[in-house]
Amino acid sequence: MNTDTFTNISKIIERDSKSTTYKFALLRGTIDIIQDNSPYIKISETIVEIPLGLLIEKWLIYYYPILDSKILIPQINGVNTQLAFQIQFQTIINYYGKVGGLSTFYNDLRIKGISKEVNIQFYDLIKNLKSNIVKNPMCYIGNSLNKSPNSIYKYLNNSTLKNTTIQNAQWLIDGCGTFTIPKEYYNAFKILGSFLAGTDSILFKWAEFSVNASGKKITTEKIINEILKSPITERDISNSKKLYKNVLKNMGEITCVWSGKQIKNYDIDHVIPFSIFKNNDLWNLLPAQPVINNKKRDKIPSIDILHKRKDIIIYYWELINQCHQDTFINELQISLLGNLPKDNWKNSAFTQLLNTSKYLINTRGYEEWKI
Repeated sequence: MNTDTFTNISKIIERDSKSTTYKFALLRGTIDIIQDNSPYIKISETIVEIPLGLLIEKWLIYYYPILDSKILIPQINGVNTQLAFQIQFQTIINYYGKVGGLSTFYNDLRIKGISKEVNIQFYDLIKNLKSNIVKNPMCYIGNSLNKSPNSIYKYLNNSTLKNTTIQNAQWLIDGCGTFTIPKEYYNAFKILGSFLAGTDSILFKWAEFSVNASGKKITTEKIINEILKSPITERDISNSKKLYKNVLKNMGEITCVWSGKQIKNYDIDHVIPFSIFKNNDLWNLLPAQPVINNKKRDKIPSIDILHKRKDIIIYYWELINQCHQDTFINELQISLLGNLPKDNWKNSAFTQLLNTSKYLINTRGYEEWKI
């Protein structure tokens, strides 16, 4: 197993389509099955085969509390949209809500079998889940890497699901076929899967320690919420907008940093997106056409774009530095220059900006932006 596999996983998490939570459920389910060391896993020289029924069982447990929540927890982009299996699952959730909820549902699913009162509805739900998992996340996950379907997950339709009297975990395993993943991904998930899924992450362990230290008087959710609080909580660029208006008010039209076009109306773009960098430094805020800024969004400017726009980027840096030298240089040093000398700050800072973009694109897996 080489580092390329871990890089690819990072790219999948960051770049693959995020229109629904299916991708996260697929990865989490696969990791949990591997971490469980399921005896149903078959390992060969190049691939690992896993029952799809085990994955469907995980999805049922993941989505039950989400869909049962009194608070709306969106799982798909768009207004008034629902997951493909949501209506059918809601029927099951409504039934079990009267007889013990998630715990009763899980106990029935695990061994006893789903209540015969919702036998037909559950069968339809599983058929829907199976179809959606195979046709959507399994097909498209990894598409950001090589633009081809089923590049990582491959479904083997080697079983037939039947509407039998007893519908439990074994029924799922026997009737839903299997899927395969490359062995290098299996090894990566086996070694670091619990960190990717969060159960062994530093934040989770920190929260777990605090829960025990409090005598379990504080919930894990509450502690994690406090731990994750940041001093930078929103895209506060109002000061920067005022600054640009003051600096540029006598210039007439302004040049869009990305397109090079003269513009009268502009947005203040985060060169390195705020969602990734949490940085409102002056060097990271430059004027751009609203339409260009909207297309760029949370992508990282490509190395080619940065090279092409070097002159205008440095031009704006110089302009801001002339008017707000202390603030600009101090922020630049902390974020880009480090211990490098200030006398050649333009080229040094730009080189570090290139290095930061390369790191975020190639190592962290964030999507690059090309105008």
